[in-house]
Amino acid sequence: MSDSDSDREEREDETLGNPAVVDKYKVAAEIANKSLAAVIAACVPGAKVVDACALGDKSIEDEAAKFYNKKGADGQKIDKGIAFPTCVSVNNQVCHNSPAPDDDAVIEEGQAVKIDLGAHVDGYVAVVAHTHVVGADDRVPAGAQADVMEAAVVASEAAIRKLRPGASTSDVAKAIETVANDYGVKIVEGVLTHSMKRFVIDGNKVVLNKPTPELKADETTIELNEVYALDIVLSTGEGKPKMQDEKETNVYKRAIEKNYKLKMQASRAVFSEISKKFPTMPFTMRAMGDVRGAKLGLSECMKHELLHEYPVLYEKPGDAVAHVKCTVLVMQNGNDRVTTFAPQVTKSEKELMDEDLKALIAEPLKKKKKKAKK
Repeated sequence: MSDSDSDREEREDETLGNPAVVDKYKVAAEIANKSLAAVIAACVPGAKVVDACALGDKSIEDEAAKFYNKKGADGQKIDKGIAFPTCVSVNNQVCHNSPAPDDDAVIEEGQAVKIDLGAHVDGYVAVVAHTHVVGADDRVPAGAQADVMEAAVVASEAAIRKLRPGASTSDVAKAIETVANDYGVKIVEGVLTHSMKRFVIDGNKVVLNKPTPELKADETTIELNEVYALDIVLSTGEGKPKMQDEKETNVYKRAIEKNYKLKMQASRAVFSEISKKFPTMPFTMRAMGDVRGAKLGLSECMKHELLHEYPVLYEKPGDAVAHVKCTVLVMQNGNDRVTTFAPQVTKSEKELMDEDLKALIAEPLKKKKKKAKK
C-alpha cells in the first residue's frame, strides 16, 4: 500500500479500529507521560509555579518534535504538540492554575500540587493529571490529604473497569460515588469524564461524576473503540469549588460554533492569533505573542462567547483536594490506560469497603491473549 493510500484509509477511519490511529494516541500518551514526570521533578520547594507550568509546555513541544516528522502526501507535516496547557494547582486550588509570566507564587514544602496537561499527535489527544505532595520523600502523606489522594486513585481503578462496552455512564459515576463515600470525601461538582475524538478534547458523550440541579447529563452506553479522558477530582471539603479572582483565568479554548465580527482592533488581533495558533485545542495566555496586549482584547471576545474559559477554582482554605486523570482506549480485549503515573505512597486510615468493587479492582484491565494451538 502506498503512503497516499495509507493516508486516505486513515482519513476514512479515525477510530481505534485503525491501528495507525491507536499508534498516534499512544505516542501522544508517551509525550504526556514524560512531560508529567518532568513537571513532578520540577515541583520542589522554592520553585515558581509558573516556571513548572512553562517547563511542562516546553517538554510537550520538545517531546512532540521527536515524532512524525515525515511530510505526508499533501506535503505537510503532521500537526502535534500541546492539547491542554500545563496547570499546577496548589493545595485548595482545584484546577486550571496556569499563571501569567509575572506571577511570583512559589511552591512550598508539604503542599499538594495537582498537575494537569495534555498532548496530541495529528489531533489525537492524550491527557493526564496527577496529585503529588511536595518534599514527601522522607515522610509519607497522612491524614486528610492521604485520604483524598488514595480515594482518587481507587476511584479511578474502579471507574476504568466499569468503562466497558455495554455499561452505562451512570454505572461509571456510581463506582466513583461508592469509593468517595467509603473514604469519607466529596466528589467535586462540575467534573466530567469526556469522550474524545480527533481534534475534540471534550466530546458530547460524558460521565457526570456528580449530578446537580444545575448540571445534568443524558445517560448513554459505553461503546467499543471509544476514547475517554477519565477525570476524577475529590475533596475533603464541600466539593463546590468557586472562582476567587477572574484575573487568574489564563486558559481558554476557541468556541468553534460561534462567530462574531469584532469591533475593536485589539480584539480582532488577539482572536486572529488564537484562530491561527489554537483553532481547536485549549491554550494558555503565556503562549500568546504579546500577553499584555492579548489580555486587552479578551473582553470583547468573551462578551460575544467566542472563547470558553477555564477559571481557577478553589475549595475552602484547609480543604484537601486530589485530581487524577487518565486517557482510556476502550479496546476489544480490555481497556488500555495509555496515560498514567505511579501514585505517591500515602498512609490513609480509610479503605474501600464495597466488596463488589474490591473484586472488580482485583481483575486485570486486559485479558491475556490465548496462545494459538500448534
